[in-house]
Amino acid sequence: MRARPDACGPAPRVRAAVHTRVPVRVPEAERRTRPLSVALKLTRMNDSLVWIDCEMTGLDFENDALIEVACLITDGELNILDEGIDVVVKPPQAALDGMGDFVRDMHTTSGLLDELDKGLTLQEAENAVLEHIRQYVREPGKAPLCGNSIATDRTFLARDMKRIDEFLHYRMIDVSSIKELLRRWFPRVYYAGPEKAGGHRALADITESIHELRYYRAAGFVPEPGPSTAVARAVAADITEGGDGKQAREAASAAEAAGLEEK
Repeated sequence: MRARPDACGPAPRVRAAVHTRVPVRVPEAERRTRPLSVALKLTRMNDSLVWIDCEMTGLDFENDALIEVACLITDGELNILDEGIDVVVKPPQAALDGMGDFVRDMHTTSGLLDELDKGLTLQEAENAVLEHIRQYVREPGKAPLCGNSIATDRTFLARDMKRIDEFLHYRMIDVSSIKELLRRWFPRVYYAGPEKAGGHRALADITESIHELRYYRAAGFVPEPGPSTAVARAVAADITEGGDGKQAREAASAAEAAGLEEK
């Protein structure tokens, strides 16, 4: 959810609610999809990343409710593996009545508010999302949860969709943490980042989170194939001894390059 002013399989009707929205939220031109055989899914399942974005009636854990959950699965290279899943959840009336003006306006503009009356129950939504995750992640505790400011989403998942929370690894990949580091270390990368237009809908927002991490990887990370083992070990040793690793990296890289030239 971006509601901040500063910034057990499913029943047939669950499937219908899930799939009618997907083409609208993830246009073909905006997706990298790879049809996977069952065997290929299994070989990649330990590298799978589970991306989730939630929309809520607010950020108050005690009183606000989940109203939309979207999930996409990527491989370790950030390729989206299928169309994903997007479920709308019907919240308690008290949560609707308690929405602040900012959040109400946001969900009205996005069209989500009009869909809530026909939303699923929490259990139906949880069943559908968990079934989707299990197509790519067969073992519990293997895949981390990914997203933007994902700790907030996970707090609501842990409260309302415990089976999903418990199925995922306790580690999380938070794109917003990488964003904050790049703002401090490589501000040009930070300020030149791709614009967002998700419109506060869960599937569009989580798709943009994946695109954002692809950008940070390409623009702000060490290019592939990365440092050699020898260079990495030299940096690690220097850090252990209290250095910043930079001179050690340069020296080890220069020595390695000289050795290659001699050959």
